Amino acid sequence: MSRSSSGAVAGLTAAAIAVVGFLAYQASANVPDNLGKAPAASSGPNPTGSAKPSAKPRPDALPEESGSGTRVVYALGKDRVWLVDAKDKVERTYKVSPSTVDPEPGTYAVTSRSGSITGSDGVPIEHVVRFATRDGVVIGFSAAVNGSVPELDPTQRTGGVRETREDGKAMWVFATVGTKVVVLP
Repeated sequence: MSRSSSGAVAGLTAAAIAVVGFLAYQASANVPDNLGKAPAASSGPNPTGSAKPSAKPRPDALPEESGSGTRVVYALGKDRVWLVDAKDKVERTYKVSPSTVDPEPGTYAVTSRSGSITGSDGVPIEHVVRFATRDGVVIGFSAAVNGSVPELDPTQRTGGVRETREDGKAMWVFATVGTKVVVLP
């Protein structure tokens, strides 16, 4: 190799090392201080007051205040239902489309069921499981045969809590007459 080409190689090598060094510096400047370090042990409770580290609650987790034993849990604020067995194990949970008339929070029991009828919105529905009445409006879970979800009209007073057909079938099998239904705010 000639002196000029070895000088060029040396220059390119020096430039490459400088670029790599600069990029390494930038990367290290953006690394969090605690990366790769074990979390500090805490002898006291966490800010929530429990000895366990706080975890972000899952939106589909069964609410603690939902009671015990075999039950249907309906959380109005989450528009979610849980089917819970006798050992407090969630068999199924899913979102629902609420009615325009909500039941009051409290504990109810399934009072009646219908395999298929026409809903108050004129849509054929199936797997109707009724559990409450409020201001003369009967409230229950059901699934539209055509799979539709009603558009809520606040001027219409309806008590149908709409489920998918698959969820409606699961409710139908689970919630026989007398099954407890816990309604939470």
